[in-house]
Amino acid sequence: MVLTIVSAFSLAACAGSTTSDHSSSTPVPGGTLTYGINDSPSCFDIHANSKDITAEIQRNVFDSLVSQDDQHQFHPWLAEGWTIADDQKSYTFTLRRDVVFTDGTPFTAHAVKANLDHIVAPATKSEYAVNLLGPYTGTDIIDDYTVRINFSAPFASFLQAASTTYLGIYSPRTLAENADKLCAGGSVDVGSGPFVFSSYTKGQSAVMTRNPAYHWAPANAAHNGPAYLDSLVFRILPEDATRVGALTSGQIDMARAIPPIQVPTVEAAKGLSLMRTDQPGLTYSIFLNSASAPLDDQRVRSAIQQGIDVAEDVKAVYFGQYHRSWGPLSPTTPSYDPSVAESWHYDPDKAGKLLDEAGWTGRDGEGFRTKNGKRLSLFWPGLPSAGVRDQRDLLEQVAQADLAKIGVEVTHPRLTAGDYNARVADGGFHLFSVSWARPEPDLLRLFFHSANIPPHGQNVAHLRDPQVDQWTATGSATTDERTRDDVYARTQREVLDNGSVVPLYVLAAIAGFDDDVHGHAFDASGWMTFYDAWKA
Repeated sequence: MVLTIVSAFSLAACAGSTTSDHSSSTPVPGGTLTYGINDSPSCFDIHANSKDITAEIQRNVFDSLVSQDDQHQFHPWLAEGWTIADDQKSYTFTLRRDVVFTDGTPFTAHAVKANLDHIVAPATKSEYAVNLLGPYTGTDIIDDYTVRINFSAPFASFLQAASTTYLGIYSPRTLAENADKLCAGGSVDVGSGPFVFSSYTKGQSAVMTRNPAYHWAPANAAHNGPAYLDSLVFRILPEDATRVGALTSGQIDMARAIPPIQVPTVEAAKGLSLMRTDQPGLTYSIFLNSASAPLDDQRVRSAIQQGIDVAEDVKAVYFGQYHRSWGPLSPTTPSYDPSVAESWHYDPDKAGKLLDEAGWTGRDGEGFRTKNGKRLSLFWPGLPSAGVRDQRDLLEQVAQADLAKIGVEVTHPRLTAGDYNARVADGGFHLFSVSWARPEPDLLRLFFHSANIPPHGQNVAHLRDPQVDQWTATGSATTDERTRDDVYARTQREVLDNGSVVPLYVLAAIAGFDDDVHGHAFDASGWMTFYDAWKA
């Protein structure tokens, strides 16, 4: 299934600490924490929707089989233990016996099967969770507290997938009775998490209240038992100035996505602090569609890659708060290859020579290159204006200007969501920009293996490279770190060398918070968690 990129639009991140440092303080139960967010879910169903904000909000409501820490280690959660078959084609989980969903339904193996089957059901129309299940063939219930999850091929990344919100576990009762209502959020979204989804006011706020029965926190949490906070409110404040103003004026306790230009304002405010993390996964990059002329010529793709002044553009737009990326993976992603750093640079002269070699030697009245009387023009679909965040529109404008200097016209209109997704599905584009948050290098398979070309996957570069296919298939089939590091490093270098991608930047996930807020932390994907949070 092709991922709906509009709703899958995801942040990447950059350097800094991963938690707030108040370890010497004693937690104080009670109170309400209000968190300003810059986006709102188009659907709250974690099995259907793919937006990062959906996962960040719903992490408080839904538990997962396992937990992953920021060092990429896995810990027990709803599953107290697990074994992986030697052929990597099945995972057997031993489940906790004391977990109860907030509607009173006990958590058993039947709940696990019901959830995984819900994800792959066509009626769910899953945008992302179904991809996380890969070659899933079904779930065997061994007994009430033992479950075996099966795959048709080795699938080494499943444990990481099982730690995500997207494979979180709903109450089987709500799946049976309210599956068609889960997108709306609110009381039908029943999980076993530390908070209950109490209410949602569209475009304004989502309210969570403490689950007093909670005592099955993941093994890597700072405490066990109920959350400290009485309630957690997500205020939807898409305008950067409004969100930062609400933080500095004390209307909210924390704010997500502090824009680089506003960082000095928060730093200067009394009683406020900043925290940041490197978000793993795909960096924000431009993918070049090799199936669409003239990008079917590698010389043209390489010219585009070297014709964008990435370092200066990122510096100018983000004031040094975000750093340029050198490869398709963030440096905090497992199997990131550090050799990609400094491996390519802005070189407009070389880009011009490559275009000359490819036959684009003429010039029209506006100075754009031509070949056989046809202008060198590339189509780059733009997200609807409401989906543009973090000044990416400005970065894209300067990239267009760079390419114009070497004689390449780039049209970059803002499309409706429907038109945008249609372009993804039918390959009607030359350039495509996206990032993806996930601490798992198997993203390289999803975005570059030929089996995943839209409309059946996320390979928007339409790359057909037998070596990349072999390397990423090998990586997805083994948990051996040395093998994974080797094949994923080869993949990262190859997609740069063949001009499939122009990495732009690693985005810093920057959050501002009142100094009276403690215990909050970024999870393995760089999203804020509140189970251990409390207010002084």
